[in-house]
Amino acid sequence: MPITIEDASIKNLDRLYEVETECFKQEAFGRQQIAHLLTDYNSVSLIARMDGEIAGFIIGMIYADRNAFVGHILTIDVSPLYRRKGIGLQLLQEIEKLFMEKGVKTCHLEVREHNLAAVRLYEKSGYRKVNKLKNYYGNANGIHLRKALT
Repeated sequence: MPITIEDASIKNLDRLYEVETECFKQEAFGRQQIAHLLTDYNSVSLIARMDGEIAGFIIGMIYADRNAFVGHILTIDVSPLYRRKGIGLQLLQEIEKLFMEKGVKTCHLEVREHNLAAVRLYEKSGYRKVNKLKNYYGNANGIHLRKALT
């Protein structure tokens, strides 16, 4: 089944909020936060569709850090119905391409320490652990990962 990747927009807000809530429950970004991220000048956001339905999305930000552009992936969500089909990987690869086109040299993200499927995806994609983030997700630890984009 083909996956299509396209730019996300504010008109996708209802579905993106729904997917975010399915994925992250009480830790999910709120509706207003997602709306802000979708419309922020420095944000890059993509949706993945299967059979015309929004199956997942990714939102990242670009910012300048000591004379270099850095990409920060804020959220990557795949609806439970569509998991294990390569959607997360495709979203990650597409946002990295967009980051590189915009001059980004490194990308980083945070992930829940016990989200093993996500940790494996990131490590397989070339991300390396920078450090552990104590109680980053309430009482759960996170891991800060980074990748050089070439």
